Amino acid sequence: MLNKIFSALAAQPHATPITDPEEIKRTYRKWRIRTMYSMMTGYAIFYFCRKNFSMAMPSFLNDLGYTKTDLGLVLTLFSVVYGFAKFINGVLADRGNPRYFMAIGLFMSALVNVFFGLSSSLVMFGVFWVLNAWFQGMGWPPCARLLTHWYSPTELGTKWGIWNASHQFGGAGILILAGWLIPTYGWRSAFFVPAVIAIATSVFLIAMLRDTPQSLGLPPIEEYRDEKHIADSHEDTAESFKEILFKHVLTNRFVWIVSIANAFVYIVRIGVLDWAPTFLVEAKHSSIINAGINVAGFEIAGIVGALAAGWISDVLFKGRRGPVNVIFMVLLIFAMVELWLVPPGHPMLDGAFLVAVGFLVYGPQMLVGVSAADFASKKAASTATGMTGTFGYLGSALCGIGTGVIVDKWGWDGGFIFFILSAIIGLFLFLFTWSHRAASLEAIHNNRKNAKAK
Repeated sequence: MLNKIFSALAAQPHATPITDPEEIKRTYRKWRIRTMYSMMTGYAIFYFCRKNFSMAMPSFLNDLGYTKTDLGLVLTLFSVVYGFAKFINGVLADRGNPRYFMAIGLFMSALVNVFFGLSSSLVMFGVFWVLNAWFQGMGWPPCARLLTHWYSPTELGTKWGIWNASHQFGGAGILILAGWLIPTYGWRSAFFVPAVIAIATSVFLIAMLRDTPQSLGLPPIEEYRDEKHIADSHEDTAESFKEILFKHVLTNRFVWIVSIANAFVYIVRIGVLDWAPTFLVEAKHSSIINAGINVAGFEIAGIVGALAAGWISDVLFKGRRGPVNVIFMVLLIFAMVELWLVPPGHPMLDGAFLVAVGFLVYGPQMLVGVSAADFASKKAASTATGMTGTFGYLGSALCGIGTGVIVDKWGWDGGFIFFILSAIIGLFLFLFTWSHRAASLEAIHNNRKNAKAK
C-alpha cells in the first residue's frame, strides 16, 4: 500500500512517445489549457483556506478579546512555517508528481480549517494555523513545476502572469464570501464553508492534472514550440536533491537577490492583504462588508498588474524582469503614500488607491518567481521558487507580528511607514537584477544582435 502511495507521489516516467504531429499538436493544446485552468482553480482555493483568517480578525478582536499583537503572533507563526514549507516542498516537488502533491496539501488544509473553526483559544488557533501553514506550502511548488514544463522560457512571463491571477481570484473570492458569511452565520462559518469547497477541489485536481508532457508521451515543450536551441541542458540529466539544491540554487547569487527582495515585497503585499480590512474599519470607519469589497478590488487589480508585468518583461524587455520590478516598485511607493494620507470619509479614494497598490505589488510578486525559475533552470524551478517563497514568508512573518506591535504602539501611521520603507529596500535590491536574464534567453538576445551586426 505504501509503495503505491509513494509511487503516485513520485515524478511519473516518460510514456511511449506519440509520433503523429497532428496528434501531438492536438494533445498538447488540450493539456496546456487543462493544466492552466486546473492549477489556477486549485491554487485559488488554497487561498480560501488561508485568507479567511484575515476577514475573521475583527471578530477575534471584538468577540474573543484578543489584541492585534496576539493575532500578529499567529500570523507570524503561520508565515515562518509556511515559508520553510514552500522551500522544503519545493525540493520535493522537483522530483514529485504535482497531481497528487497539490491535491493532498489542499485536502489536509481543509481538515485543519475545520478544527480551527471548532476552536476559540489563542493556543489552539496557533497550533492549527501552524499545521495549516505546512499544508498550504504544498500548493505553490507543484504549480512552479507544471508552469516550467508546460510553457517555454519565451512565454513564461506571460503564462506565469495568467496563472498568478489565481492569487487574486482566491483572495478576492474569500474576501467576498467571508464578508457575507461572517455577519450572517458567524466567524466559524468562514472556516467550515471553505473547507468543504477545498475538499471537493482536491478531488478535482486528481482528476484533471498530470505530470510533465513526457509522462503523456509528448515531446518537451521546447521541441513542441520549435525552440530546441533554448532547451534546458539539464532536463535529461539525473541529479540528486543535493545537486539541484547547491548547483542551481544556493550558489546562484541572482536567486539570492530576488529571494531577499521578495521578503520586502511580501511585507507590503501581505501587510495590505492581512491588515487592510482592520485598517479600513478602524482608521477609515468602513463597514466590514465594504472593507471586504475594497480589498477584493486590491486582489482583482493584481490580476491585471501581474499580466502586465509578465507581458512587458517578455515582449518589451525581452526576458529581463529587473526593469519591470524596479518601475513597479517606484510607483508602488507613491501609491502606498497616497493610501496612507487619504482622510476618513473618502471610500472611493480608499478603493482607488487600494486598486493601484494591488496592481503594482503583484507585478514584482509574480516576477520574482519567474526570475528565480529563469536563473535556476527548469530542473530546479520548484526549489528556486520555493526559496523565494521562504524569504517572502519570512517577510510576511516580520509583517505579522511587526505590524501588530507597531500599530498597537504607534498607530496606523507607524504601520504605513513600515510598509513604505520595506518597499524602498525591495526597490534597491531589484536594481541589481536590471540587466540580467535567463542564460537561454541571453543566448537568443546575443544571437539576434550578432545577426543584425552582420
